[in-house]
Amino acid sequence: MKLSEKSNRNIGVNAAAFALAVATLTACGEKSEKSSQEGAAAAATGAASTIATLELSNPSGFPRVDEAVYLSYYELGLEQGFASPIAVWNQADVIPVQAIDKDADGSRDGILFTVDVAVDETLKLRIAKADAQPLQSAKRTQAEISHKVGGEWKEREYLGGSFQNVNVLEVPAEHTDHSWYIRYEGPGIESDLVGYRVYLDWRNGFDIFGKQTREPVLHGVGQDGFDSYHEPADWGMDILKVGSALGVGGYGYWDGEKVIRVSDVQDWRAEITENGNLYSAFKIDYTGWKPVEDKRTDLSAVLSMHAGSRLVEVNAKTSEELDNLVAGIVNHPGTELIVGDMDITGHAWTYIGTYGAQSLDGSNLGMAVLAKRKAIDEVTSDEHNQVAILKPADKEIQYYFVAAWEKEVASEHGPITSKAEFETYLKQEAEKLTKPLRQRLTTAASEAETKQPLTAEVALEWSKRLADSELQRKTLDYAFGGFDHIRKRPSYFEYTTGMVMQAYDELNQVAPETRYSDAVNTVMGSFVNPDGSINGYEQDKYNIDSIRAGTVLLRMYERNQEQSYRKAVDTLYEQLEHHPRTSEGAFWHKKRYPYQVWLDGVYMGIPFLAQYEQLMHDDPDVAEVLAEFKLVHKRLKDPETGLYYHAWDEKREQEWADKETGHSGYHWARGMGWLAMALVDVLDYLPQENAEERQYLLDMIAEIAPVIEQYQDPETGTWWQIIDKPGERGNYRESTASTMFTYFYAKALNQGYLPKDKYLETAKKAYQGLLDEFVQVHADGTISITDMCQVAGLGYGRDGSYEYYMSEPIYDDDPKGTAPFITSGVEMYKLLQSES
Repeated sequence: MKLSEKSNRNIGVNAAAFALAVATLTACGEKSEKSSQEGAAAAATGAASTIATLELSNPSGFPRVDEAVYLSYYELGLEQGFASPIAVWNQADVIPVQAIDKDADGSRDGILFTVDVAVDETLKLRIAKADAQPLQSAKRTQAEISHKVGGEWKEREYLGGSFQNVNVLEVPAEHTDHSWYIRYEGPGIESDLVGYRVYLDWRNGFDIFGKQTREPVLHGVGQDGFDSYHEPADWGMDILKVGSALGVGGYGYWDGEKVIRVSDVQDWRAEITENGNLYSAFKIDYTGWKPVEDKRTDLSAVLSMHAGSRLVEVNAKTSEELDNLVAGIVNHPGTELIVGDMDITGHAWTYIGTYGAQSLDGSNLGMAVLAKRKAIDEVTSDEHNQVAILKPADKEIQYYFVAAWEKEVASEHGPITSKAEFETYLKQEAEKLTKPLRQRLTTAASEAETKQPLTAEVALEWSKRLADSELQRKTLDYAFGGFDHIRKRPSYFEYTTGMVMQAYDELNQVAPETRYSDAVNTVMGSFVNPDGSINGYEQDKYNIDSIRAGTVLLRMYERNQEQSYRKAVDTLYEQLEHHPRTSEGAFWHKKRYPYQVWLDGVYMGIPFLAQYEQLMHDDPDVAEVLAEFKLVHKRLKDPETGLYYHAWDEKREQEWADKETGHSGYHWARGMGWLAMALVDVLDYLPQENAEERQYLLDMIAEIAPVIEQYQDPETGTWWQIIDKPGERGNYRESTASTMFTYFYAKALNQGYLPKDKYLETAKKAYQGLLDEFVQVHADGTISITDMCQVAGLGYGRDGSYEYYMSEPIYDDDPKGTAPFITSGVEMYKLLQSES
């Protein structure tokens, strides 16, 4: 039996039962005969309308048990707050599903369900509108807050009355610790494995309820007196001594020597935002928190859990800029500190934890905080706490905390009874956060529009739709003083800005619209000061990526002849004149990456150099332009496959560099995409009289075109993240590389660099693959491009291993993919127009 079929706890609700609207789940998960099952499935789904299909693959070498999957209505092509019931089917079984308000803004925004996925397994699910409310799972999570009513305050104590559960609690001014007003002193949250509570007073401690049953228990805790849960009971007990510490996973402020808890607060408010069978959450608003003298800020924190998990997700945001926020765990004597790998990519998750006999009953207990490596500024401690000092992004921190008690009820999740088991558990949880289940989502809303016949006008319309969608979402935020919503940092002068603005400029040339030209002028103009200085640019970093945005400035100078733009591009050219180089004359990727040449850098620097030489100099230095391509061809090409390695280290000193050849270990698809785009772009600026130099580049184009084609996915026409390992565990079809290769073929065909009889169908297949595989149509008419590797580099924790390339985040609508999608559509428009 496959792992995903082992019980009806998360995916085994029989289709016949669903069709007959049976109100409860069978405990043993018995299956009907196949024929009746198929018949029941057909009956149950016949009236249902398919919303999407979803493939889920396990990228890990261990089973993914009770993995939560969240799908927003936005990505499903549904209206926000979609009200109709939704069913999720795994073949003939319906999976319990919950509509949730993930961002806790008061409106449900998507669905959540859990699945089990074995090693190397791929689930194929169907998501459909249901005629009736789908069957629900047993209740596996809970969030609640309860306070007394019917009594009266006597100074700081509330006397008499009985407890009443509420969704919102505005904490009265009289309340403090041990006021006997709030049941177990604050809001609580639990899964079927463990429970937690937060003291809703000046202590702000996070406590643990160890559970010895899979059933919900919070609603019964503390009903018979405040001290009862400190003693062992059938359900479990309070197992943590918080004292003067943060407890398990509490937040606060680091003053340089110690933790300042969220104590000096003007008002507290707690709200239960979800209390469902599979997912529960609450929000605490702290008004007027004073972490340091002369500074007050509001703090809002959302804490959530899903079924089958010990982890609580914390998303906490301040109203004012406040560095040195911390997440920590109580530092009990006799426990061992556990620190996860810190020499990793910034986007990967790691942890700090403790393990030992630190439960109130003397048994072993593990506690930990998990956060992205780039968010952890320092791991330190004070008298009471082990803490991770966190760096907020857009005033927000995100992390998880967890507790594992050795007396927890036995299940497929544990219990965990040793430090070694706890460390293994933390490593796996960190990997699960770093590498979520691979998703391949195809929505009915998208298919309805992407399946139309491919014409020149269709291709152009897709480019315009994405350009307009991005204008609505974030394009103008790329201007200086704006905010990069994907990287959660201020916008500055960088290659992605240049790519996007060049895409708008290319689109405007074939489909002129004031909004496109205005976007280019507004965004790029924001960086250039009257004296020609460039906002956010630092020449002494010698970062080749910074040069890319200069291609748009060159275009603008050519059109308007403004001297400020001339001075700006002169400054960028000056960087290249002094840029550090390898012994053979190739540009280092950055000053902080000495003696390293990356495929990325060819695209970032060389088209600008060629354009500048052609525009500014009577005798362009074509040899300088060609040198980079020659070096890359010589040093980075794999003679066996014809593919190129991501990077090369002349000194052979980097962890990722082969000690004999100096090259990195893998063929990253987007690296090849950068090179392919650079080849077709740089020829725009090499004069025809430089026939020899042009021929060298044309030969490279003719050489790599069949190589890239060889690795085109036959099913979809797209390409994989590691291009020559399709179907390998964790690998996925990746859109930024696929858009770049599509652009390469279409432009090379338009310019006559490749023969149409050999590559026209390749280009068409590639472009249709972009539409079928990556275009997501939303209910408001906007579109997104999915499955983008956000970033990949080498060094500084990035070891160049296969696992590394699988660990980088996968995003939608990253400019590294949106820009070449727009330009590939422009080139396909030209190509198909010429064919009509």
